Amino acid sequence: MQLLLAAVVVLPLLGAVAALLPAPPGLKGRDPDQAVLRHGVTVTGVVLAAAIALAAGFDHDHPARMQATTDISWIQALGIRIHLGIDGISLPLLVMTALLTFLCALYSYFHLPAGPSPKAFVALLLVLEAGTLATFAVLDLVLFFLAFEMVLIPMYFLIARWGGAQRQYAAWKFILYTLLGSVVMLLGLLLIGLKSGTFDMVALATDNGPKSQLSHTVQLLAVLAIGIGLAVKAPMWPLHSWLPDAHTAAPTVGSVLLAGVMLKMGTYGFVRIALPIAPDGMHTFAPYLAAFAAVGIVYGSLACLALARRGAKGDLKRLIAYSSVGHMGFVLLGIATMTPTGLNGALFANIAHGLITGLLFFLVGALKDRYGTTDLDRLAGRTGAALYGRAPRFGGLLAFGAIASLGLPGLAGFWGEMLAMFGAFRPAEGLSRPAFLTFMALAGLGTLLTAAYLLIVVRRVCMGSKETAEGGGTETAATAGSEEPGAFATAGSEEPGATRTAPVIPDLARYEYAAWSPLAALTVLAGLWPAALLGLTDPAVQQLLGGGK
Repeated sequence: MQLLLAAVVVLPLLGAVAALLPAPPGLKGRDPDQAVLRHGVTVTGVVLAAAIALAAGFDHDHPARMQATTDISWIQALGIRIHLGIDGISLPLLVMTALLTFLCALYSYFHLPAGPSPKAFVALLLVLEAGTLATFAVLDLVLFFLAFEMVLIPMYFLIARWGGAQRQYAAWKFILYTLLGSVVMLLGLLLIGLKSGTFDMVALATDNGPKSQLSHTVQLLAVLAIGIGLAVKAPMWPLHSWLPDAHTAAPTVGSVLLAGVMLKMGTYGFVRIALPIAPDGMHTFAPYLAAFAAVGIVYGSLACLALARRGAKGDLKRLIAYSSVGHMGFVLLGIATMTPTGLNGALFANIAHGLITGLLFFLVGALKDRYGTTDLDRLAGRTGAALYGRAPRFGGLLAFGAIASLGLPGLAGFWGEMLAMFGAFRPAEGLSRPAFLTFMALAGLGTLLTAAYLLIVVRRVCMGSKETAEGGGTETAATAGSEEPGAFATAGSEEPGATRTAPVIPDLARYEYAAWSPLAALTVLAGLWPAALLGLTDPAVQQLLGGGK
């Protein structure tokens, strides 16, 4: 088990180095670029297999206990150790990260985004995987910070070099926001380590009672500093503005990993560091965290509604990005309740969001490849894009992702949001119940708004007149505006006033089935059998809130 966890963290780094080396002659195949893409699929597949083996060997009878631990002295003078371990909180995130990265590598093997060398692309993807996996596995504050920062550079280059329009602006905005937040977070982590005399997260989490070496003032300062850094990554309103630009410009796999994995690093930090190590400080700031979360839920939904309406020229990728602000608001609200119910809901919503939003970004990226645009007005035209009639499997899967995202009972999106609101109904002792009831009401309003904008998207993209969409003459070259190559197939001449019709688009390809089916299946499984996940998280949450006992 120790070797498996170490392999899960280290193998992607070794694979990234190997990706930059020349491929052996026998592995180049007809296209040398395919060799490195095949290498990416192989390495991420091995990491996924190791993560699954780790989950299979995990002691499910004692999920609150740290397992597969490695504890080696690294920088003795500063008390920094290479300390790894997993429990019921981190194991699901570790497996989901390995799964999403493998699916991204598989998708890229058949559909590599336009950009520089495939070697650099695969190496960056593997470094990004190593950083995210390490974030969920390390148990030392300094190592956590290093892993937390490790993902920034590869994601910056994935956006800046393989992204779409305005990719440089989006990449710089992403790196500046997250780096500034991380600098503040580092100050909080150092404050905890210096005042307590250790950076060990397990030791700190079990020493937070009345005899804790951290005074109330130190806990307040630590939670404020660490919380700002984590809130930027979460992303919490109003520190979220980097997210829509990054998602809109990022390549498909970049958007999938950004939403499915990187956002979870921020909320995981609240659960693993802020809540158990500085509970008094967290208790003081919990109402403010809940207030920002509730505003973010409503704000994200209203922004999506504005983008979804006809004539708004809303970008579908940008809409899904804003939806993440709302969905992650439920996670933050659950954490702010400081109750087992709320925390379990937050952890469940983390996994559900990774599966569902990862699937949605895959689908939106494929939609852009087929149409050449993600502009809703240009996709839908006057009658709708008619995916049900023109590509029924594609349209059906997109509708499935939308109803899963709006929290339909029986799918994964339902349980986390419901439990987070239940936690807000009766928050931890000492927190203002009237305030949290208000936050719960705002979250409930957010669920209604979420259903509204997602149903509008389904109606505009999946429904409509197939005949009109394919040959109706509702759009002309004079009125279509400036369009990207491939956005519409041309019927007749390019003279002003010439009729343009939407292209006949292909339905799901085999590699798309392979890359997306696991996400859809797990969304259904988690919705029908939530105990599989809650059985892992609940004992660990109970112990965490009990001061490690």
